[in-house]
Amino acid sequence: MKIVGVDIGGTSIKIGTFDQHGKMDEFIEYETNSALGGKRIIENLIKQLENFQNFDAIGVCTAGQVDNERGMITGEAANIPGTAGLQVKKMLEDHFHVPVTVENDVNAAALGENYFGIGKELPNFLYLTYGTGIGGAIVIDSNIYYGENGFAGEFGHMITHGDGERCKCGLIGCYETYASTTALIKAAKKVNNSYDNGRVIFEKFHEGDEDVKNVVMNWIDEIVIGLISLTHIFNPQTIIVGGGVMEQEEIVNIISEKLREKTLEGFHEVEIVKATLGNKAGMLGAISLHL
Repeated sequence: MKIVGVDIGGTSIKIGTFDQHGKMDEFIEYETNSALGGKRIIENLIKQLENFQNFDAIGVCTAGQVDNERGMITGEAANIPGTAGLQVKKMLEDHFHVPVTVENDVNAAALGENYFGIGKELPNFLYLTYGTGIGGAIVIDSNIYYGENGFAGEFGHMITHGDGERCKCGLIGCYETYASTTALIKAAKKVNNSYDNGRVIFEKFHEGDEDVKNVVMNWIDEIVIGLISLTHIFNPQTIIVGGGVMEQEEIVNIISEKLREKTLEGFHEVEIVKATLGNKAGMLGAISLHL
């Protein structure tokens, strides 16, 4: 079986072909050119997919709120105008005449970890990814829990600071305003304006820069604040954390230690582990829906 996995992001689009075991054969990545708008982006995607031959199905993951039953984007995807109401499934099925699934990118990444990654032996876990914002997914019995309207898992918009800063979403005190990589960089730039990306920040952190260390530890405290509530609400066996900053085992270990210190005794067994599939997670999760 040959399945095409597609990951539509605000900056780039990734396409890979996979077998049923998750082994990738072909792969391309190209700029989204998000200013073109949703319809043109899918039309360009169709042209790219025409270069791949003899595939049996297409799995798509995308930023934005997704109605996965109808295969459409219901809410405007971040940084991609004209995506609300976009009938991705219909456009691709009408052209290629193969089954197409469409899923939210974070849900797909969680499914990828569940089917092919560290979540393979974990039927129940929470998944959070820390980047520009914070994405989340809830996996129960190896299935995504969607909630009443399909939008469960918006962990980035938990309110962790009731009288805090206004989030880009319009709410006050959202978790991602304080615990995302964006928040870390914003705080680090107050120390030194050249500390404008995670790589530089963690270089300084590991070199022992005290000012940067304080910034990073305060940021970790913000991460833990959100995880305390999630742990007490869901009582999960495992929380999988993803995003580039979570590639560092030391950071994940500090988060785990601090969480244990700050949760009720009955919740101390929760395990914090880092995601394993990197930038293939979304594509792998998207193709898993055909297996």
